[in-house]
Amino acid sequence: MSLPVSLGLFVFAGLCEIGGGYLIWLAIRENRHWAYAAVGAAVMICYGIIPTLQPAHFGRVYAAYGGMFILLSLLWSWGLDGIRPDRYDAIGAMLCLVGMIIIMYAPRG
Repeated sequence: MSLPVSLGLFVFAGLCEIGGGYLIWLAIRENRHWAYAAVGAAVMICYGIIPTLQPAHFGRVYAAYGGMFILLSLLWSWGLDGIRPDRYDAIGAMLCLVGMIIIMYAPRG
């Protein structure tokens, strides 16, 4: 699998997890219609399927995904809630992303 496809799957999985969780959050915490939670649950199921398309084993894929999740969570919060990441958020997210790249894409013998 090519690097761009693999990274795209990580981004897509992250958007499904965060988006599904956000819809459930809106239903429960902000008293939105129950349909928000139902759609959120369906999106979360998609999140569960997407990582299976990665070529690595479960533990490596989910460990690497954690770095992408951190970055996407901060971007989601900035874009939807208007909470801009500070420099420590940015530094931490970049460190996690570097770790993600090492875990997932380092050459192995």
